[in-house]
Amino acid sequence: MNKTLMIIWLKRFFLTLLLSVFCFLGYYHEETIYGIRQGLGQIDIITNAKPIEVFLKDTSFTDQQKEKIRLIQEIRQFTVDSLGLNPSESYTKLYDQKGKPILWTITACKPFELKAKKWSFPIFGAFSYKGFFDEKLATQAKEELKNEGWDAEVGRVSAWSTLGILNDPILSGMLERNEGSLTQLIIHELTHGTLYVKSSVSYNENLADFVGDEGAKKFLVYKFGQHSLEYVKYMARKKDRKTFSEYILQGTKELDTLYNSFTEAMSVEEKTRLKDQKIKKITEGIQDLSFANSGYCRYFEDFTPNNTFFMSYKRYRGQQNDFKEEFENDFNSDFHAYMDYLKETYKPLF
Repeated sequence: MNKTLMIIWLKRFFLTLLLSVFCFLGYYHEETIYGIRQGLGQIDIITNAKPIEVFLKDTSFTDQQKEKIRLIQEIRQFTVDSLGLNPSESYTKLYDQKGKPILWTITACKPFELKAKKWSFPIFGAFSYKGFFDEKLATQAKEELKNEGWDAEVGRVSAWSTLGILNDPILSGMLERNEGSLTQLIIHELTHGTLYVKSSVSYNENLADFVGDEGAKKFLVYKFGQHSLEYVKYMARKKDRKTFSEYILQGTKELDTLYNSFTEAMSVEEKTRLKDQKIKKITEGIQDLSFANSGYCRYFEDFTPNNTFFMSYKRYRGQQNDFKEEFENDFNSDFHAYMDYLKETYKPLF
C-alpha cells in the first residue's frame, strides 16, 4: 500500500470512528451524561480515600471505629479463605463521609403492576435502579417519574459495589454498624465484585444477600464463637428479618392478585382506592408479628410504601429459599464448591 492510499485509508478510518462516536453519544445521550456524573462521583470518592493506616493513627477516630476497620480486614481475608470469593484490594482504604450521606438511588414501578422500571446501559446491561451523588438530582428524577405515572422512591445508600472495576473504599458510615450487620454488608458487596450477571439485578441481589447472610454466620462463629453476644444478636436480627421479609413477600403476592383482577373498565381512581386499601392492610398487619427487635413494628410510622418498596423485597429476598436449597442439597454447604460452580456457570461482567 503506497503512502497516498495509506493516508486515504487512515482518513476514512478516523472519519468512521468519529461518526460512530457521535452516533453513540446521540443515541445514548442521557446515559452518557448519567455515566459521566457517576464517574465523577466515583472518582471523587476514590481519589479522596486514604489508606486505612492513616485512620488507625488518627486521634479523631475512636477505638471502636478502629476496631471495625481492623475487623473489615479480617472479613476480607475470610471471604477468600472460607467463602471462595475473589481476592481484591477493596476496603483497604477509607473515605471519610464527615457524617454526611453521599449516594442516593431512585427506583420506579408501574402503579398497578409489580413490574420495575429498568434503565439500560451499554456493556453493563439493565438495572432496576439509578444512583446519584447529588440528592437534588435524585429527587428531580423521582418527580419526573411520578409525573409520568410511575410509583417512584428515593432511598439513601450506605454502601455499593463497583463490581470489581475499582477498589471500593470503606465508607466511614459503615463503622456505625454492629459487628454482625457490618460483616453481612461487606460480604454482600464483595460477592458483587466476584460475580455479577448482566441484566439480572434480582438474581445478583438475592445471591449477594444469601452469601452475605450465610457468610456472616460462619465468620461470627469463627471470630467470636457460637455463644458470643455478636453471634446471638446477629441471629436474632436475622430471624426478625426473615419474619419481616416473608410477611412482605406474602404481601407482594396479595398485591399481584389484586392487580391481576383489575379490568380495563375500572377507573384509575377505583384502582388506586383498592390498591391503597390493600397496602394499608398489609402495613397494619406488621403490628401482629413477633419480633425480638421492636423497631420493626415502627417501620411505617414515617412513610407509606408504594410498589417500589414491595419490588425491593422481591429483588433482594424473593429467591433466598432457592439459593439455600441449592447450596445445602447440591453442594453440601461448601462455599468454595458453590462459588466455583457459579463462576463457571455465569460469564463474568468483565
